Amino acid sequence: MRHFSFIIALFIISLSVACSDNTATDRGDIAIPNDSTSVNPYLAHFDSMPPGGRKLRTKSVGPFRRVFNDSNYAHLESAMAIGIAPITDARSAWNLRQPIEKISSCKEYFVDSLTHSFPFLVPKAAQLLKEIGQRFNDSLSARGGGSYRIKVTSVLRTPNTIAKLRRRNRNAVGSSAHQYGTTFDISYIKFICDTVDIPRTQEDLKNLLAEVLFTLKKENRCFVKYERRQGCFHITAQ
Repeated sequence: MRHFSFIIALFIISLSVACSDNTATDRGDIAIPNDSTSVNPYLAHFDSMPPGGRKLRTKSVGPFRRVFNDSNYAHLESAMAIGIAPITDARSAWNLRQPIEKISSCKEYFVDSLTHSFPFLVPKAAQLLKEIGQRFNDSLSARGGGSYRIKVTSVLRTPNTIAKLRRRNRNAVGSSAHQYGTTFDISYIKFICDTVDIPRTQEDLKNLLAEVLFTLKKENRCFVKYERRQGCFHITAQ
């Protein structure tokens, strides 16, 4: 997977390039071509969730702010132990201490348009994300069905993207676990709807996702923080 290090190196080099292209993103880099549905069919989905969602049986895990309240220190300690070194320049991108994987939309999850992060994770975190999506889908199917996927809204960040994000989001911290390729955010406000055959409610899907994360926490697979203002679960692999 060394070639992924080279891809990241190109990204970081581009951070220092003064680009006037209107397609450049807020990440401060040269615009990166997006996948197309002709290449990746899992990018296709409905623009919004259908109305009239059917009730889904879910189990309460308790108040989210109390149950999912792992500290930033816990996230950071785990990230530093199993992740890459923060990418600050092309040299650090090339000399990663372990491989990283590019993630893209698939049957288990959907990767949002990332304006302040890059779609890369260390293998352990990539596997965790895939398992979260798989357990979510399996639980949904076992309780009557519905065609929905979880939505990933933030992945690998660099000091450059964190600085830009902190101008907009006061909850963003400089010592972010996102810098280590171990951490990702999953929205609980929006879910990806693939078919309208069995509509579900956002609240029930949120509770179902919480069930999955609660189980993985008990298995010591991850740390989770319920981000109320940002509408996401902040997750770091253990």
